[in-house]
Amino acid sequence: MFDFGVVTQWIDELLRSFLPGTAATLVELVLIGLCLLVGYAVIALILIYAERKVCAFFQCRIGPNRVGPYGTIQSIADMLKMLTKEIIEINHVDRFLFNLAPFMVIIASVLAFGCLPFAKGLHVIDFNVGIFFLIAVSSIGIVGILLAGWASNNKYSLIGAMRSGAQMISYELSIGLSILTLVVFSGTMQLSEIVEQQAAGWFIFRGHIPAFIAFVIYVIAGTAETNRGPFDLPEADSELTAGYHTEYSGMHFGFFYLAEYLNMFVVAGVATTLFLGGWMPLHIPGWEGFNQVMDYIPSLIWFAGKCAVVIFIIMWFKWTFPRLRIDQLLHLEWKYLLPINLCNLLLMVIVVVFKLHF
Repeated sequence: MFDFGVVTQWIDELLRSFLPGTAATLVELVLIGLCLLVGYAVIALILIYAERKVCAFFQCRIGPNRVGPYGTIQSIADMLKMLTKEIIEINHVDRFLFNLAPFMVIIASVLAFGCLPFAKGLHVIDFNVGIFFLIAVSSIGIVGILLAGWASNNKYSLIGAMRSGAQMISYELSIGLSILTLVVFSGTMQLSEIVEQQAAGWFIFRGHIPAFIAFVIYVIAGTAETNRGPFDLPEADSELTAGYHTEYSGMHFGFFYLAEYLNMFVVAGVATTLFLGGWMPLHIPGWEGFNQVMDYIPSLIWFAGKCAVVIFIIMWFKWTFPRLRIDQLLHLEWKYLLPINLCNLLLMVIVVVFKLHF
């Protein structure tokens, strides 16, 4: 399996061959930032197109089919429209916080995006406390949402932001406990190490019932954390117009729009990394021929394919189930998911202590 570390090391040696150490490091930081931003934008455009096609499939429609072959350029056209639209000035708002909010949301999304190990040797941030860092930076987004609702001076925006705050803070507990369950199983918080440990088998299979329960709860809580249906109460069109970003237009609205889709990708990427082996291929003990064939598939394809499966499940949720009421949404977390998660964490501790796993 190809190791992208060879490419990154070659670029590092090339830059340091004709630049001082500090300048080479600075150029590398700029290149990494550009790669993250380009990847961020491209993945968002792909997910927007995929969302429309999946929605059309579930509703027995065709979806985008006019701009470009099979409507593939529709997302690009929408992006250009969003970039060129006027940012409307709203009276009686807190201008500094109003303008700061979308940037906080997008920064939190980009930081979490940079934590993912996309392929073998292809990761930006690889701390020994990577899980802790990931949870910390992904939680910053709620501050931007609360600022957007408060600074808009609009009752619908404020109600949407309060709903979103209650929802995201509640479901972060289930996400954190699901992740902690896998940290207990792996014994490390370093994402690359977690992926390496799954060379002999993905954790969703090796971790027995606790790992599967943690995966199911993580997907449900991750769907709620990204404010997607059936947990899209903060943006309930029939009640709150557009929720916390009602007063936003132009590029500022585009930031919220992009962050929603990239947060969905981050949720899928973390699920892939922790439960589905990350970029590791599927290996079955004793099937050496099959395992060799799987090793020929590039690690980046494995990661992207697994993320696509999880994203499809999240989209399936949205276009299948009706929107929950806010009380139902919070009851699901505090009365069901959280107690199940706590019991599941205890069960995983028992599995690890008595070595009941594969």
